[in-house]
This record gives sequence, structure tokens and C-alpha cells, in this order.
Amino acid sequence: MKELCPLDYRYGHEDMKSIFYATSRLQYQMDVEAALAKAHAALGTISAEDAEEICRVSTLDIVKPERVMEIETETRHDLMAMVKAMTEQCSGNAGKYIHLGATSNDIVDTATALQIKDALDIIEKDVDILIYSFAKLAKRERDTLEMGRTHAQFAIPITFGFKISGYIAEMLRHRDRLREIRPRACAGKMSGAVGTGAALGKNSFKIQETVMGYLGLEYEPAATQVVGRDRYTELICLMANIATSLERYCTEVRNLQRSEIAEVSEAFDEEKQVGSSTMAHKRNPINSENVCGLARILRGFVTPTFECQVLWHERDLSNSSSERFTLPHVFTLLDEMLRKTNYIFDGMTVHSENMLKNIELSKGLIMAEPVMMKLTEKGMGRQDAHEILRKASMTAIDENRQLRDILLEMEELKDILTPDEIVSVMNPAGYTGASGEITDRMVAAAEAALGRKV
Repeated sequence: MKELCPLDYRYGHEDMKSIFYATSRLQYQMDVEAALAKAHAALGTISAEDAEEICRVSTLDIVKPERVMEIETETRHDLMAMVKAMTEQCSGNAGKYIHLGATSNDIVDTATALQIKDALDIIEKDVDILIYSFAKLAKRERDTLEMGRTHAQFAIPITFGFKISGYIAEMLRHRDRLREIRPRACAGKMSGAVGTGAALGKNSFKIQETVMGYLGLEYEPAATQVVGRDRYTELICLMANIATSLERYCTEVRNLQRSEIAEVSEAFDEEKQVGSSTMAHKRNPINSENVCGLARILRGFVTPTFECQVLWHERDLSNSSSERFTLPHVFTLLDEMLRKTNYIFDGMTVHSENMLKNIELSKGLIMAEPVMMKLTEKGMGRQDAHEILRKASMTAIDENRQLRDILLEMEELKDILTPDEIVSVMNPAGYTGASGEITDRMVAAAEAALGRKV
């Protein structure tokens, strides 16, 4: 095995990776050259026959990648190697009109915009699938009681459906961001060496509009030699934002699957899967850990993307080598992470009985707040009620007793709350607030966005 990058042998899916293969990049670039020829013909700069011939050869069936590489070893210029290889295949005079009026990055950046456009299609589909899985899980676990935790300590009760509802809301925002970024991220250029369109002549504006119209892209209205890299910065930052959300969800799975918590667990093939090479009992949250690890790699591409935004004058070449890494890796990694996160949550086992056991472990301390609120309803000042519950809680902790029992013994409460009221107000199931309604609303929001019922 000679593979170097884990994307070659371990991570990534073929439909996403194929967008960024060298051969695919070559085809996207030839698609741009074909669109340029068609635009010239539409405006009368070249004949329709010549444009048709250029379009005919703009395919990997005719222009072989091996020939392009052979020419590149001589020219040391990848784009010019493609142009020469295309010219070789043209009959008549058509070859002399290939790349007419364009500079290399007219082709490169516009081809990159086509790659981004196709890659975003896959990411948006992944996001929709994950939102649907979240919505199914939230609906199923709408009323499943769970301990709410802050600072990794017991807080007050929630439902597991409520927890997942927060994930739905976050992913719906990411879904909106993905749609909003399209016109800015999917933008090419066809304006020549420094963006003035001089080589394209009086029809420069029309040629650019026509080319991008054929390709379904926006265009840079005031380019340098390249499309503005602020577009890529925004895009990569969004990808990193989504990846960080996925890491957040999977970190929660890792914590909730801890042996001493044991409230959820990833799917595990009991017939074949091995958790450890030595500890035969292990069922590790490996998929969640994998997502967390990949998120850290993905975020690492943010810094070089920012640095590539700073180019000298109308441009230099310092961005080129970096971007050959950033865009393919970021899209491939995020696609991998989205699919894996969906696998985790779609096949998740929720241990509701352990959730109830963990609530019981609090010995009623998590119900201090509702008792305090009940006392204020009875006319006690909020601060006075808080101090009573604080002292009672400290006593319960010191004596390892139920908070309920401490409260039932307190003389200062006997004329305010009856024993039945204390017992009733300390029922965790009665203190989840609007958890159910919030869950219902987020499931409905997911259904509305996706256009289908859960």
C-alpha cells in the first residue's frame, strides 16, 4: 500500500471525493473553456462551428489526462498544458480560439466554483438527512426524563427530546447558512489578466455574464486576477462551524455513554464488533470520537484559508498550493462527519431507565428550585426562600439524605407547605417546563423545512 493521505484509504465517500479528483478538476476546467467558446460564438467573436468543435473536444474521452500531464512536465503550467492538449484535438482552426481573452484563473476559479456548487449539493443533502434523524429521535423521546447538567453537575430535569430539539434548531440555522452562502461561494470570473477584461474587448461584461449563465454561477463584479478570497474564507468558516456543531453533539454522546452515566450508547454489532484488543467487555463510542477528531483537523484549515485571502497586488501564487489542500479536504471531511453523525443518532440506544436512576442519585437536590418557586407563590421573599433551600441542601448533602426528608422536618415550612405539597412539587416529571412544547415546535420546524413528516 502506497497511500499517504487517510482520505485515500480510510475516510470520505466516493461521490464527494470524485468532485475533487485531478481528472474531475480537468473536466470542470474544460467545461469552463467550452462555455467561454460558446459565449464568444453567441456574441459573434468566433464562428458557431469553431465553438462547437471546442465543445466537442472538451471531454476526458478526447483530451486524456496523461497527455495533459506529459505537456505539463515541459511547460510547468497545468492550465496551459490543458489548453495545448485541447488544441491538439481540434480540427480546422478551432484550436486557436481556445482560452481566447482569458487568463488561467478565469478558468481555475470558475472551475472551482463548479466544484463548490456540486459539493454543497451533497453537504445540503447530508444536513437534511441529519435533521430528519434528529427530528425522529426528538419525537420518540419527547417525554423521556433526563438529568439536565450544567458545569458537568446535576442541574434540573429536562427531557431527552428537549436536548435533541436544540440540535435541530442549530442544524436548521446551518441549513439556512448553506443556502445563503451559495451565491457568494459559487462565483467565477471571466475578466482577464487583472480583472479589467481588456483582452475580451468591448464585449467583456457580456462574455462574463454569458459564461456564468451557461454554468449556473454568479460572477465576481470587480475581480483582480482571481475571485475574491473572502468568499472562500466565509465558506471554510461555515464548514468549520458545522463541524464544530457535530463535535458538540458527539461529545455529548461520549459523555452520556460513560460507564458511570450510561444514558445512551452508539449502535454496536454484538455478533462481530470488537471494542478492545485486550478488554473484551468494551463498547466504545468510537464513531463519536472519530467525528470529534476529524472536527479538529477540519478547523485546522481555517487559518491557511484566512492567510490565502491576503495576496500581493492583483494576486500572487501563494494561495494556489494551499487551496489544493483546503477545499477538497474540508468538503470530504465534513461529508464524512455528517454521515457518521447521522449513523450515530439514527441508530442510538436511549437507556431511559438509567436516566431515571441518575435523577434518583441526586436525592431530590435537583428539585430545590421548584420548592423555592413554590414558597414565593405562598408569599415568601425569593431571597429568603433561596436561603432556606440552600441550607436544607447543604444539610442533605452533609448527611447523605433526601432533600425531601429534610424539608419535611423543617419547622419554618410547616405552616407554609403541607407534606403533600412538598412531595408533589418535588416530582421531577412535573418540572420540565415547556420541554414538550419546545420539542413539538422543533419537530414541526424540521418537517416544514424538509417538506415531509417525521
